[in-house]
Amino acid sequence: MGPVGKHLWFAQPSPRAMDDMTTQHARVVQAEEIEHVPLPHGGGFQLLADGGALGANRLLLGAGMAGARRHLHTRSTELFHVLDGTMEFELDGDTAEVGRGGLVLVPPGVPHAFAAAPGGPAEILAVLSPGIERFGYFRALGRIQHGLEPFESLLPEQERYDVHFVGATPH
Repeated sequence: MGPVGKHLWFAQPSPRAMDDMTTQHARVVQAEEIEHVPLPHGGGFQLLADGGALGANRLLLGAGMAGARRHLHTRSTELFHVLDGTMEFELDGDTAEVGRGGLVLVPPGVPHAFAAAPGGPAEILAVLSPGIERFGYFRALGRIQHGLEPFESLLPEQERYDVHFVGATPH
């Protein structure tokens, strides 16, 4: 991949897809409408649904790559379905290794973190309910992973995205 600019690699969803995301109607998101946020080492997010009853994304991580620092949600339950590979989850101080086909359910208030196991890449489907508009959060994570912004830029946004980093102090 060539040089990465702040806006070069973040395609915006089509206006129709954005309209669908803000309504409470049934919606279909075609593959060509899915926004991709690349991460280093070939990984990345596919942003599937934002806001409303739920939010969903698909995440591919390279071997041993972290997916999220330790955090919790105060308003959302998060479901992870391991689509491929093996993931390591830290759940309120306990650890669990979850392979392809496994499921993890994290209720509000439970600190958690996750990463691909060192042996190979892993892919998960993450669903949060209720859906809080988080696509901006995932775009920011992409910029942070590519060294374009510091992690601390997310701290003032913890309440907005309902992603509260354990041990981090908001600005």
